[in-house]
Amino acid sequence: MKFGKKLAAMLLAGTMLAGIMGCGVPANTVNSPDDMAGKKIGVQLGTTGDTLVTDAFKDDSSTTVERYKKGADAVQSLKQGKIDCVVIDSEPAKAFVDQNNDLKVLDTEYTDEDYAIAIAKDNTELKDKINTALAELKSEGVLDQIMANYTGDDTMGTCPYESPADVDRSGGKLVMATNAAFKPYEYYENNEIVGIDADMAQAVADKLGMELEILDMDFDAIINAVQSGKADIGVAGMTVNEERLQSIDFSDTYAKAKQVIIVRAK
Repeated sequence: MKFGKKLAAMLLAGTMLAGIMGCGVPANTVNSPDDMAGKKIGVQLGTTGDTLVTDAFKDDSSTTVERYKKGADAVQSLKQGKIDCVVIDSEPAKAFVDQNNDLKVLDTEYTDEDYAIAIAKDNTELKDKINTALAELKSEGVLDQIMANYTGDDTMGTCPYESPADVDRSGGKLVMATNAAFKPYEYYENNEIVGIDADMAQAVADKLGMELEILDMDFDAIINAVQSGKADIGVAGMTVNEERLQSIDFSDTYAKAKQVIIVRAK
């Protein structure tokens, strides 16, 4: 009698274990932008990816847009099978895929975009100064050098930006709001915020004779920080679009980017 109960318990436990082991992450079913309809799509809250996907599927009740505070959280949900894909900027997408061999970026681009520095609408003097600085940095090859140091296949890590030794800092402080979870544009390394945007902003501050201070916050809080005066500029791989232009101004473009789709590799 006892043996029978023990055998039954063992069989039940085996059945439950088999059920758990059988509930793996589902296979990828998104192989192009056309396949996103009817799926669960992950985006970072307040980003261009969020805006584009929301607009594209606002009339499609079969498609779900899941919004996350950080791109890394969306990627983790993708790995766990909670969502079907993630729409995000190309360079951070490459960084995520480099760290996760069970993910891949689709060959088909979702859209192109321009990155610029967010500035309060009434701060035209600062905007003009920044645009002048960006033009000089572009003509001097400094912007290309910064990009190559973080994204170049043969030059990555070999040409870091360094402030000139004789920079005059008498112009005061330039406060930059960012979201330091967006590698390679801004991220933490040895407790310091580094990346393309951090170096670009430092180069601009050097041109303006100012000291750069970086504030890390949620991405969707950056525009309000600039509007309220908590920060002078917002730099976080921010795309210029009509919705943002209603409440904020932007500098000239300092980088070209594109939105891509991350999916599970199998």
